Amino acid sequence: MDKYSELKNVIIKTLDNNKASDIVTINLAGKSSIADFMIIASGTSSRHIQSLSEQVLDQFKKNGISNSKIEGKDSQDWKLVDGIDLIVHIFNPEKRKFYELEKIWSEIIPKEKVII
Repeated sequence: MDKYSELKNVIIKTLDNNKASDIVTINLAGKSSIADFMIIASGTSSRHIQSLSEQVLDQFKKNGISNSKIEGKDSQDWKLVDGIDLIVHIFNPEKRKFYELEKIWSEIIPKEKVII
């Protein structure tokens, strides 16, 4: 997980340096099998969202995650960059509010802790 913890910081810095807003990290390690970390951020326009997703994908590839890919290529409002154990969602603010991923995961994670 150390590799992904360091990569998470690289991705956050990349998003921040490129003017993504409201960057949130959710630690999923030991709570979900889909990934160790999820990062959610907002872009200002479809071009900004596309650019951010491409820059994140480049960082994954530079850091040895060669089979990473962008999902939602045809979407103007949302992109998911799959870095295997690190997933990055980039939304326009309206879609992000609609899906409320932060809220969903904050509600799911405590229930999982109770079940275990």
